[in-house]
Amino acid sequence: MVSKFAERIKELRNEKKLSQRYMASALGIKLSSYQKYEKGGEPTHENLIKIAKFFGVSTDYLLGIVDI
Repeated sequence: MVSKFAERIKELRNEKKLSQRYMASALGIKLSSYQKYEKGGEPTHENLIKIAKFFGVSTDYLLGIVDI
């Protein structure tokens, strides 16, 4: 089962029609790291915050704690 985090970042990325490569570059991380996140890997706290800021959402939303 894929994590809520993986589902949400993939959904947000697809809504904006962005590639995984673009996301990795925008976040300053390796492409393989970003790809792991979409497959269920857990980001570092620093990268979690970067992703939340990029999409303009809370870390709680990304982690599935809240739905808004």
